[in-house]
Amino acid sequence: MKKLLALVLALAMVLSLAACGGSSSSGGAAADGSAAAAPAASADGTIKINIWDNNQKDGIQQLCDDWTALGNPKVTVEVVDWDNYWTLLEAGASGGQMPDVFWMHSNTAQMYMENDLLLKLNDYIDADESINMDNYYEGIRNLYTRSDGNIYALPKDHDTIALLYNKAIFDQYGVDTPTDDWSWDDVYEAAKQITEASGGDVYGYAVNTSNNQDGWYNFVYDYGAQVITDDHKGTTIGSDQGKAGMEMVRKLLTVGAPQAVVAETGTDSLFMSGKVAMITQGSWMINSFYTAENHADYYWALMPYGDANGNGQCDDGERWSAYNGLGWAASAATANPDACYSLIAYLCGEEAQKKQAELGVTMAGMPGISDAFASAFEGMDVSAFTKIEEEGQLYFRPYTRNTTVWEDALQQAGAFLDAWQNPDDEATMATACDNAQKIIEDSIAAE
Repeated sequence: MKKLLALVLALAMVLSLAACGGSSSSGGAAADGSAAAAPAASADGTIKINIWDNNQKDGIQQLCDDWTALGNPKVTVEVVDWDNYWTLLEAGASGGQMPDVFWMHSNTAQMYMENDLLLKLNDYIDADESINMDNYYEGIRNLYTRSDGNIYALPKDHDTIALLYNKAIFDQYGVDTPTDDWSWDDVYEAAKQITEASGGDVYGYAVNTSNNQDGWYNFVYDYGAQVITDDHKGTTIGSDQGKAGMEMVRKLLTVGAPQAVVAETGTDSLFMSGKVAMITQGSWMINSFYTAENHADYYWALMPYGDANGNGQCDDGERWSAYNGLGWAASAATANPDACYSLIAYLCGEEAQKKQAELGVTMAGMPGISDAFASAFEGMDVSAFTKIEEEGQLYFRPYTRNTTVWEDALQQAGAFLDAWQNPDDEATMATACDNAQKIIEDSIAAE
């Protein structure tokens, strides 16, 4: 049996963790005898939730209050920023205090599940007529199901990617605005016109090496390759198709914001400061742009397609969007396992899933019930995020057991950073794809 130490060491390597203080509760033991985090329940039975996205806090608290109003315990929702979220969770996993209920992510779910740190939900689900696992997106459902069939989280949501553009910039430089029929070649031509017309004061496009799910991953799939194969045991990023997708990224980099600029400022900040005309971004970020100062200038369009066969139209398999899905999980050591499952099942039930879409919290973890999300932001049309499921194809965010190991390495020198820093050199991008192939293969072999 894998020991808890394996999880702690693995996470320490990939998450830049620091020591974390907490309450002085003593550690317990899981049912199988392994170390377990101390219970996090308060004396009055309040359920403590941790999440990392402040944009979702109010909506989630409202859903939790609805559950409490049914005669259930009070729920407190606490937001912890992404880096500290995993620091605190890992500290709890190694004997400290974990929250009762929290989000799981594809980057780390496998290790938490392998070490029995999450509450096993099978018996609860079997006895709950309101939960049918077949009703959730397959990729998310599979992510939180261990190889032995044990389920450790219920799908909370799903997300997709769209093209975001600043109409005021397009109008200023007399460039036609994006439509849902645009290919990546169209994006390139528009970006080139804007960058040149502005004399470099405004860049037509921006993408960073870290913009993977919301950026360059999608090019790989548009041109017929996969970052991680469906069996999670390989990659085709170094194939001719993968190189064709990344060659389109390289072309965009030649007319986009330089790596030094995006590394210092970030693509979102560059866009909101009016220095960049187009970026791609995920549905989880809508509210940041919706509440921005110049939001009236911001518009969303369907993810462009990769014209892999050069026939000037979008054919089957040429328009992809990554999708990911968080999972609602509970600590295996929670003092209130029944209440935690009840809350999780409520949040992942159809009624609450619909309401979170209506509130603009996020799209549902169930297909077909997120239509209300497209109209949740008055004055801003975000239907591109829901239309992609009808007019394109979705692939689940690439992951393996130790996703962050190869994911982080792909952003560094010796991989795609070299191509981002030297976009005029076509050979550098092709070499980066070859290197990425080996990085991923070696990482998977070491898992």
